[in-house]
Amino acid sequence: MADLTDLIGRLHREKVEYVIVGGFAAILHGGSVVTEDVDICCRFTAANLLRLQKALHDLHPFHRLTPRRLPLELTAARCRGLKNLYLQTDWGVVDCLGEVLGIGDYAAVRKQSIVVKLPFGNCRVLGLDALIKAKEAMGRPHDLQSVTQLKAIKARTN
Repeated sequence: MADLTDLIGRLHREKVEYVIVGGFAAILHGGSVVTEDVDICCRFTAANLLRLQKALHDLHPFHRLTPRRLPLELTAARCRGLKNLYLQTDWGVVDCLGEVLGIGDYAAVRKQSIVVKLPFGNCRVLGLDALIKAKEAMGRPHDLQSVTQLKAIKARTN
């Protein structure tokens, strides 16, 4: 898989409205949990989802949770009612969430995000306190392991 930063850079160049959440956000805060996917919370408008599709088009995205591996073929009409997109691409998994458990919808997530400088430019990442809250709400073993690291990082920086 290409570097996750390259994948996020594609979204940035197409002006997709998103916030990095999940494991990659934990890494950007200094965590060491390994992740091979990108989780983003994004605005689920037709215009934004069509920009997302354009950013990923040549990576052959398909819906990874459908048995027939349906390709990502969005139209404005097909965007209506979507809440999440779970995609597999040539570069790996991209999960696009309309809301984050424990935080809320895109507007709430964006409000609790910070700006981080990456090689392609600035992007938004869920803030440390909100990321801890979201991972606690998920409650999966690997999320709780990440919470322990993130709380230690928070203690070091305070």
